[in-house]
Amino acid sequence: MLEIKDLNVFYGAIHALKGISLTVADGELVSLIGANGAGKTTTLHAISGLLPVASGSILLDGTDLQKVPANTIIGLGMAHVPEGRHVFARMTVEENLRMGAYILRDQKQIAENLERVYGHFPRLKERRRQLAGTLSGGEQQMLATGRALMTDPKIVLMDEPSMGLSPLLVKEIFAIIQQLHESGITILLVEQNAKMALAVSDRAYVLETGTISMEGPAAELAADDRVRKAYLGA
Repeated sequence: MLEIKDLNVFYGAIHALKGISLTVADGELVSLIGANGAGKTTTLHAISGLLPVASGSILLDGTDLQKVPANTIIGLGMAHVPEGRHVFARMTVEENLRMGAYILRDQKQIAENLERVYGHFPRLKERRRQLAGTLSGGEQQMLATGRALMTDPKIVLMDEPSMGLSPLLVKEIFAIIQQLHESGITILLVEQNAKMALAVSDRAYVLETGTISMEGPAAELAADDRVRKAYLGA
């Protein structure tokens, strides 16, 4: 589904991504783990067209995303849940969700997608008239994720969904991510909480200072001494 080859990205003179390659197959949950500043968010921004790419290729079902304007990539079946959630604080929960469906014109389809999202996130349905800015951090993460699902995307990019949440809410968010995966949604997950990310993933990549240093089945990486010492506190 998603294939990235030899991707290079620069911030001015800084070589942020150094020829990384990764794939995400249909139905997979793949994690990209690494320390702060390793280039995880940069990778997602490059995939979504939010950052210029110096060289390399990004293909979604064979379509070269570098030839597609960033604001139309969602129409190809990709959605992005940004780091920090970025909900529209002065709009209601339902208004936020409908904003996620801005490319759709069929009101029946929008209504069906809305009910599907509420099925994944019953708490959002309970709070559908509430202003998004008054939600808890965990609820805002649910809303940002639900908004991304409003176009029924082929693949969802998730950037640090556990950031700033209490341990209890982190468990809840990862349970939801696992539920979404089990429902057939393809996910590329960027996450500093390596232990939780590896626990729910099929495969994973380790990113270190712009370079992929390790890759493989998530269970194997979780058992690897190098990963355990660097990212799992073992």
